[in-house]
Amino acid sequence: MNIPIAKINQLTYLEVIDKIIELNKHARDFWSDALGWAPIEASNLLSKSRLDWQVSLSYSMKKWNECSCPEAESGDLILAWANLGTLVEGTIKLFLSVYSNDYLDDSTNYKDRKGDILQPDEISFDKLRQYFRNKIWKNSVSASEFDDWVLLMQQRRNAIHAFKSREIDTFDDFKSHTKKYLAFLMYHLDRLPYPDDQYGPDLYL
Repeated sequence: MNIPIAKINQLTYLEVIDKIIELNKHARDFWSDALGWAPIEASNLLSKSRLDWQVSLSYSMKKWNECSCPEAESGDLILAWANLGTLVEGTIKLFLSVYSNDYLDDSTNYKDRKGDILQPDEISFDKLRQYFRNKIWKNSVSASEFDDWVLLMQQRRNAIHAFKSREIDTFDDFKSHTKKYLAFLMYHLDRLPYPDDQYGPDLYL
């Protein structure tokens, strides 16, 4: 699928959020109960994953359409980046969970200090990004773009943990990156396996 970037850029912020909600709701509804379609390991992992929180966090994005209190602008922007960054991480974890058998069989998978393989939901954001850069996005024309963008989302999200000054840009920048998240979400959902096209998400705008 060619992601309709031009169409996404024409949408308002709230229209983008509505599409994000729609797609994350579909992901929750299908992948939370994929027993009989997905491999047993993936099904077990997905059934306990909080895909419902991905949906709730998608609804939370509506809060950042306007800042009604000037004194709260920086605080709200930090919270907005945390909201968006968590959605990005959740999308990556969903994708890796669906393909968990491939990940578990990969010799470069991540292990803990005891040598046990870390499950997709146990891997840090930065290690997820590195794994996707080397394995998932490697042959994509957007590989370096994805890697750079996910790193930026990770850095912006981490502003919530810092007392010292960090770059948080502006709400206009945040809204622009929200549109990029929609394209990112569509890219990954389009590459998930479904028993038939009718079960897949509606990726059209």
